[in-house]
Amino acid sequence: MQSFPDLRTITKAARLYYEEHLTQTEIAAKLGTTQVAVSRLLKRAEEYGIVRTTVISPPGAFAELEGLLEQRFGLSQMVIAEAARDTEEAVLSAIGSAAAQLVESTIKSGELIGISSWSASLLSMVDQMHPLRKLQKCTVVQLLGGIGSPSAEKHANHLATRLARLVNGDARFLPAPGVVGSASAARILSQDPYVRETLELFDKITLALVGIGSLEPSALVASSGNSFSSEELAIIQQSGVVGDICLRFYDANGKEVKDTLGNRVIGIELEKLSRIRTTIGIAGGKRKFAAILAGLRGKWINTLVTDQFTADRLAKQSAKDQRFASSKVA
Repeated sequence: MQSFPDLRTITKAARLYYEEHLTQTEIAAKLGTTQVAVSRLLKRAEEYGIVRTTVISPPGAFAELEGLLEQRFGLSQMVIAEAARDTEEAVLSAIGSAAAQLVESTIKSGELIGISSWSASLLSMVDQMHPLRKLQKCTVVQLLGGIGSPSAEKHANHLATRLARLVNGDARFLPAPGVVGSASAARILSQDPYVRETLELFDKITLALVGIGSLEPSALVASSGNSFSSEELAIIQQSGVVGDICLRFYDANGKEVKDTLGNRVIGIELEKLSRIRTTIGIAGGKRKFAAILAGLRGKWINTLVTDQFTADRLAKQSAKDQRFASSKVA
């Protein structure tokens, strides 16, 4: 186990090399050590996860497929990442990297940015973003409550705080659970002055970053304390639900399913989310395909970042839908 000073030195060397683009010899002079020692520090930075190396596909690698899906689903933008394999881990890494690139090129000074809690895709994105020091007066707003278990607060706060630091801005938290015990409890908490202050910012958001959830929650969501019980999920499924965004549920056609469970959520509503200028959904993989497809049909997002395997499935399904629609007209 490395001591704190050692980790600090490793991090400093990594910042000088990857962010300030100094040579190993220049870093050695700054740290009062040798080039060989600097090389070892950089290697340890990768081993400890301080530095993450990813292979990024060139922009436009799937330009034709992106254009096709933009047209068929009425998207402002489609970004397809190249995953090494059609597995959840490989897809998360790929779409996180692609989303980081997109967000870095999209955010402008003065932006009010909404970010959902409890998304492994968003976590992958912020972990792969670079600091944007030229930005000014940005604010990051938490779109879904994150208080609950200690791990819930840790991950929810990490997303908002980390993104705020990356964009050189401030974070505004939603100090409430994502899911409460009853609709009346949700109404009462929503009137709390600190909660209400954040909720009122939702109408001013210019860029939203959201994950897309399936009925089978990820390990991250399941451990958050902000998900529904197996009995409640069974009730939701019987209502025809296939996915959610910010714990707001919708069916296979993308139509929102409003019920008593949804009334217990403290966070942004789908209708309000769909009115935001740029709403970027970041999701991929087999498990989430039905939820992604339905979210596109409902037009709850206008930009999607996904992997090439999911994009291919979307293209095939949309082609089937078009043939079915044509046959009905005929």
